[in-house]
Amino acid sequence: MRSLFLFLAAGLAEIGGGYLVWLWIKESKPLWYGLIGAVVLILYGIIPTLQHYPSFGRVYAAYGGVFIILALFWGWGVDKNAPDLYDWIGGALCLAGVAVILWAPRS
Repeated sequence: MRSLFLFLAAGLAEIGGGYLVWLWIKESKPLWYGLIGAVVLILYGIIPTLQHYPSFGRVYAAYGGVFIILALFWGWGVDKNAPDLYDWIGGALCLAGVAVILWAPRS
């Protein structure tokens, strides 16, 4: 559960921070949007280091799959752009890849 929580927290920090910077630059929101977004993105860089997996590459590869699912939900909930069947199929494939990367038996 801790690992899942950290993946979700990292994903929300990356998407949320990036979204605030997007709003600041692309939609001319006040500077403080960009500053808060930058702080949240720094937190995103820290959160994955709290994982107990020993390999940086595996943690970030697995996180990439989780990020894809979170991005689909963010787009659906925040941007009102509903994922289609192929988005969900692609997301499911990514989660299958996450499971292989994290839990495949290794010697």
